[in-house]
Amino acid sequence: MRLFLFDVDGTLVSARGAGRRAVGRALEAVYGATGPLATYDFRGKTDPQIIFDLMGTAGLSAVEIAEHLPRFYDRYVQDLRAEIGRAGGVKVMPGIAELVGLLGAQADAVLGLLTGNIEAGARIKLEATGLLPHFRLGAYGSDAADRARLPAVAARRAEALAGRPISPERVVIIGDTPLDIACARAFGARAVSVATGGHRVEELAAHAPDVLFADFADVGAVLAALLDGRPGRFLGGGLRPPSDASPPGLRRQSRRSNNP
Repeated sequence: MRLFLFDVDGTLVSARGAGRRAVGRALEAVYGATGPLATYDFRGKTDPQIIFDLMGTAGLSAVEIAEHLPRFYDRYVQDLRAEIGRAGGVKVMPGIAELVGLLGAQADAVLGLLTGNIEAGARIKLEATGLLPHFRLGAYGSDAADRARLPAVAARRAEALAGRPISPERVVIIGDTPLDIACARAFGARAVSVATGGHRVEELAAHAPDVLFADFADVGAVLAALLDGRPGRFLGGGLRPPSDASPPGLRRQSRRSNNP
């Protein structure tokens, strides 16, 4: 069994800023403050980390934040659904729909989510995309505030599903931020990065993922890289340049955004 764990925001989809707007509305309703919401970088963070950071900066104690967190989540889920509707839905990233279908069809592959979203938030973002049925399990911000703890959660759920253990080297973590790479490294998994979430290719390359793409539009090259297990740089054309060369695809950069 091989376990492929996908991030949600910036990797599978863009919610066009709906997450940030919903967080702001729910924070104001529940805590009466939003903190430095306009400048805070959401990318790669878990939902509980975001709330504790924002409300801690606003002067609330950890006890106060935790006390109202369940009520915040209830309100956030309502606001998220409304904001996504107002935004016209989420945008599925290039190549994703075909990629998850082909990858999930592999006999030994199990696909899962590894995301900072709480589970309800992840489901709302994915429910209209047709992607959810491909993912047989997940590890979410509602499982742990520390993203580095989520691969172990996902692995335990995969083991329960398959009835046999899975070693970290059989796990691939796919995301669009340096925090996804750090998460993979902490667990001993392979790190596959894609520059569709706001971090440029050069920024991600500085963190040395095992495989790096500008985007997933070339589905055949992406699928081959995910399945072959070798390190390299696959940028736009399935290129694997030497380690001392500057990948030609580095010039292909995604639009910067830190909105979930």
